[in-house]
Amino acid sequence: MNRVLGAGDDGTEEAERGTTPERPRRVTRRRVQTRDRLLDAALEVFAERGFGRSSVEHVCSRAGYSRGAFYSNFESLDALFLAMWQRRSEQMLADIREAAKRDSGSESFEDSARHVLAAIPVDDQWFRVDAEFTAHALRAPSVRAAVAAQESAILTTIAEIVENVTRRGGRRLTADPYEVGRALVAVHDGTSAQCLLEPEDDSVWARRTDLFLRVLLSYSEPASDQNDRA
Repeated sequence: MNRVLGAGDDGTEEAERGTTPERPRRVTRRRVQTRDRLLDAALEVFAERGFGRSSVEHVCSRAGYSRGAFYSNFESLDALFLAMWQRRSEQMLADIREAAKRDSGSESFEDSARHVLAAIPVDDQWFRVDAEFTAHALRAPSVRAAVAAQESAILTTIAEIVENVTRRGGRRLTADPYEVGRALVAVHDGTSAQCLLEPEDDSVWARRTDLFLRVLLSYSEPASDQNDRA
């Protein structure tokens, strides 16, 4: 059983007492580990219980920390979820960038796009948590604004990746890269639900890939000269 850390075990005594330290805390390795464990525990708790039925106590119990440790790192469950989302997004975008770098020089545009698509996770646990939090955000204007801002930042990076992959594949986008990114995110969200509902049906997964390729092809055209391929 996890030991529940008390105030001061990870430098969080001030948070437990409700006071404010005079100087900003140094971000230590222990503090980073505490934050990561809380994020990991929260994902499990939210997926099992549902975001609306989860509490700070549930997350702390799963992580093995006190409330002081929680409030030393996050203002609320909403803030914790947004941090969780940011961490996951950063990892996903890093994986997509890595997949986008793969270029044998002989692959078709479609094959290159498939490699990038394979780096985008379709995860049952995350889908459940994300879908429920999105519904929660729609009821809370301040949270909705934070979610929209975070999505916009993600889309900006996706647009850059899409533009680069398209160019290296010998094609050029015929629409705003940001809007193409929106279309691809919409395809991902919709087909993820279908794939998770019928995980053993290969045809569902094949349609997901086909839809991604159709969007990319419909919003691009063959490059006209070497400058477009640069």
